[in-house]
Amino acid sequence: MANLKSLAKDTAIYGMSSIIGRFLNYLLVPLYTDALTAASGGYGVITNIYAYTALLLVVLTYGMETTFFRFANKSGENPTKVYSTILLSVGTTSIVFVVLVLLFLSPLSSAMGYGSHPSYVWVMAMVVAIDAFQCIPFAYLRYQKRPMKFAALKLLFIVLNIALNLLFFLVFPALYRSYPEVIGRVYDPSVGAGYAFYINLACTATITFFFYKELTGFRYVFDRQLLRRMLSYSMPILILGIAGILNQTADKILFPYIYKGDDAHAQLGIYGAASKIAMIMAMITQAFRYAYEPFVFSKAKDQDNRETYAKAMKYFIIFTLLAFLVVVGYMDILRHIIGRDYWDGLRVVPIVMAAELMMGVYFNLSFWYKLIDKTIWGAYFSGIGCAVLVAVNLLFVPRYGYMACAWAGFAGYATAMVLSYVVGQRKYPIAYPLKSIAVYVAIAAFFYFLMGYTNRHLSTLWALVANTALILLFVAHFVKWDLRRRN
Repeated sequence: MANLKSLAKDTAIYGMSSIIGRFLNYLLVPLYTDALTAASGGYGVITNIYAYTALLLVVLTYGMETTFFRFANKSGENPTKVYSTILLSVGTTSIVFVVLVLLFLSPLSSAMGYGSHPSYVWVMAMVVAIDAFQCIPFAYLRYQKRPMKFAALKLLFIVLNIALNLLFFLVFPALYRSYPEVIGRVYDPSVGAGYAFYINLACTATITFFFYKELTGFRYVFDRQLLRRMLSYSMPILILGIAGILNQTADKILFPYIYKGDDAHAQLGIYGAASKIAMIMAMITQAFRYAYEPFVFSKAKDQDNRETYAKAMKYFIIFTLLAFLVVVGYMDILRHIIGRDYWDGLRVVPIVMAAELMMGVYFNLSFWYKLIDKTIWGAYFSGIGCAVLVAVNLLFVPRYGYMACAWAGFAGYATAMVLSYVVGQRKYPIAYPLKSIAVYVAIAAFFYFLMGYTNRHLSTLWALVANTALILLFVAHFVKWDLRRRN
């Protein structure tokens, strides 16, 4: 129980940084969707570029975050040597990546559809390279159990990012209309969506300076033999990570190429903006991951904690289902996060949230093959799930547009989740409380349909009252049947 309390404490700290940060970052969504109309396709460009960067971030870290935790906690390994070797490796590959992008900038930007805006490509290449390098000192903070500095740096980035975005997408445009000659020296309205990328680069670079203590004070050692062993462990994780991130980004990357209409970026922008509302599920999953990954590997050295893993899975599902109901129940309020001309995409929100929930379950299930050093299984599961996602996109996006994107993610995550559970119960069996979990899923599903009815047939006020009552009933069930019975 003490282990779970420690996990809950760290999850709360990481979660607050993630949730508060994402909440503050949501300020950018109404900002972008107001400044960049759906018809202009500007937000579609942002959605598309950030999908590429998410994929590249996985490639440039090549599984070294998880590898660091595994090897730093292995008996007989020197954690400092592990850390410095990974830092030098990731730093070198990041620099090589930026150089290659700059050398082939023209054909690369043309192939991506941004031949007239090559700066979008090289700026985000630099952002993702710096981000990849920063992932290692961020992982080091988690290893040292320093969630406060981790959270502070994450929030600092968000605050800087929001402040500059408000300046360039709200303040300067307003001032430019009255004082074009003066404001024109620092602001050019034709840059449009490009400012989002320039600001990201400035903020990401700034955060690097706050890692001074994590990047100094020790002797850098590059151990080639150690790196080879770590790469043999991390390569399947890289494949797993690529497949996993493609489950999140493949639709946004492929959409401009396979959508039949002339308004591809406009439709992609609507889908991307609406999906932002569903990201509360991703926040919870990310917060849980930040705390759970070092927790699992540190405890794995001492004892078999399968009972703890089973309980953690149950509580993760309960709280993500609660988040699902909160978003659905308060959709009439949350929809104002995005511009009114993006509201047509709100129908994807429950589907995307359900997919994110399954992704979180899949992450929980993934530890069986990480703990027995059989990460190749993760590559198989994620690869098959990704193939399902891509196939659904290719087959149905031309006919059904972005709705097919939402269902493709659902199908991909469901496939990977089921495969991981079935094989995992044979290779590393864990007695998950399936009956108890099924009860919560059934209650959440029933309440979801009731909320759909209230949202359609009641006034906004009475729908909110009814939905709040349903959410409280869900919480009451948890308190009565889990918390009180445990005590």
